[in-house]
Amino acid sequence: MGRKIWKSMCKSAVLAFFVALFPIGGFCQDPEVVTDSLVTLGFENVCWGEDDNERVYVVENIAYRLNGVGLGKAIDLIQKSGMPEGKGCRLIVLDNNVPKISLYCGINAQADTTETVEITREDWDVSYDLGESWELVKKQKKKNSSLFKVDVVVYPEFSFRNIKISRMYDFLINLSPAVEVSLWKGSKFTAQLIIPVYNNYGYKYGSVRPGNISLSQTFRLPYNIFLTGTVGFFNNNRWGVDVDADYHFKNERFYLDARLSYTGYGEWGEYKNGVNIHPFKYGCTTKDMRFTFSIGGGYYWAKFNTQVALHAERYLLGEYGGRLDIIRHFKYCSIGLYGMIVQYAGNDGINGGFRFQVNLPPYRYKRTKHIPRVLPSRNMGFAYNAGNEFKYGKGFKSLPSNNIAEENRFNPLFIKQQLLNF
Repeated sequence: MGRKIWKSMCKSAVLAFFVALFPIGGFCQDPEVVTDSLVTLGFENVCWGEDDNERVYVVENIAYRLNGVGLGKAIDLIQKSGMPEGKGCRLIVLDNNVPKISLYCGINAQADTTETVEITREDWDVSYDLGESWELVKKQKKKNSSLFKVDVVVYPEFSFRNIKISRMYDFLINLSPAVEVSLWKGSKFTAQLIIPVYNNYGYKYGSVRPGNISLSQTFRLPYNIFLTGTVGFFNNNRWGVDVDADYHFKNERFYLDARLSYTGYGEWGEYKNGVNIHPFKYGCTTKDMRFTFSIGGGYYWAKFNTQVALHAERYLLGEYGGRLDIIRHFKYCSIGLYGMIVQYAGNDGINGGFRFQVNLPPYRYKRTKHIPRVLPSRNMGFAYNAGNEFKYGKGFKSLPSNNIAEENRFNPLFIKQQLLNF
């Protein structure tokens, strides 16, 4: 009799263990284990919280070049670890500690808890909406914080032009490493060095010299408005202040954006007989400080991942103009055509060309604690000026990472496509 009681007790204990571990309807998720696993995958600024309506995870993707691929890994992990019962699950994605988008799955909030529901990537909605539960997690202590971690990002630069009869093209190839570090939420300090590899643009392009040195700050404002201000020394011999903002409608195919800059001319170096004798000396003037701007908006055709944008602009010499861009975004590259009409420019002010950005390998990389990473930029590319206009219609970049691919990196419609196809 005692032996039967002992066997019965053992069976009951084993059954209780498995019921606790794998309850009816799927196994329970331990959020702390999930966040630790997300950190192991290489995500930074990881935390979680929940209320009666949903459980929220927060991550920043610094481990995968393609956001859609990285976020796909994150939601796969969350699904395999077990979704919360009777409530939705949300993944909020940060960029430099600023919330950009969220992925939300609400199936379990409506499902019968006595049934097992199979959830796939297709069940996650991607949008700029952060949900009401964002308030639960925005002040939570984050695991694997990105603050004060240093990246040395090497930007390959390639330029060419056709202005001489003696040869078809002049070429300029640089490697421009930049130290990038986040000092507080939304901030980025950048200090770049330009190292010429091949140059027949002229003596002013042939010396090692500083490039972009700037401090930027990004804010997320109500109604899906993102605002970034940057001060410092920019490319194309500009220094000053640059502010850009973008607003995304509830129908996320449409957006508005604006950029306002107040800059002057300046350049690194002091030249004597064609030699840069003081490459780290900056010479500038305040006499020709000028406001420039770009105001417009666009539409994103999700079926073909094609973006159409139209802007009214003022350029560096004070001339006005308009610009139309049509850009097709692929998994590893973005390719576009542009057309411009610019005051005072040749060809009756009409110009155009093409531009492209291609993602650079490696496509996965992680930091090791606070050891600085050395890695190539996310992508590289150039624009081809078909009208050969070199004076009018010119602008500048306030950060070396600014390009058409980066602008699309947090597009919810593009990320949804990546989740389903890659």
